Amino acid sequence: MEPVFRALEIAGTTAVRVTGARIDYEGLEHIPTTGGAVLAINHTSYVDFLPAALAAKRRGRRLRFMIKAEMQRVRIVDFLIRHTKTIPVDRRAGADAYAAAVARLREGEIVGVYPEATISRSFELKEFKSGAARMALEAQVPIIPLVVWGAHRIWTKDHPKQLGHNRIPITVAVGEGLPPVGTAEELMDGLRARMTALLHGVQQSYDHPRGAHWVPYRLGGSAPTMAEARKREADELADRARKENH
Repeated sequence: MEPVFRALEIAGTTAVRVTGARIDYEGLEHIPTTGGAVLAINHTSYVDFLPAALAAKRRGRRLRFMIKAEMQRVRIVDFLIRHTKTIPVDRRAGADAYAAAVARLREGEIVGVYPEATISRSFELKEFKSGAARMALEAQVPIIPLVVWGAHRIWTKDHPKQLGHNRIPITVAVGEGLPPVGTAEELMDGLRARMTALLHGVQQSYDHPRGAHWVPYRLGGSAPTMAEARKREADELADRARKENH
């Protein structure tokens, strides 16, 4: 039953109702109702985990997310991590998290992974890390592309939160899974192609006001280009390193 996870599901569903958000789901049939799978999710927001988790819930499944180990410093978050089979990841030593994820997959769980690792300020797909493909190959489970679009309007980097009754539409699109064959590089190339197609397809049917900060530059918005976003991220990492060394 997992009472803590059930409480989170109720809280998440309530939060969606309170904010008035409308979540449209596409391709849910691609999420398997049984067996292990890696669910690869694009990352544009601090809250895109929720629509992804609710998509899995509609298929009678629960996502076991991989999350930054630093979040365990927050007592309530640490409690939730320990009671929901969430997998904390220490970026300096990720072998334990990787092994735990593979074990969950072999147990028949769905593990939620962000191949981009961090939020994309450009709202385009960043470069992918290979971990999602490697664990799918090792556990011999499919890797399924999932795109969330619209959640970045609620809460993303460099912009204030919009957590009230905002009625922001969100789309979740799931694509056909890729079987665990070939090399990790080949699998990631296939995943990226499918996620790009999903993202562009969702964007075509979504209203994007010209100049809006949450609209990608490619679509006429004022979001940073991919090059500008990479520079901001590099500056952020450099600033963090300076602070840690003082």
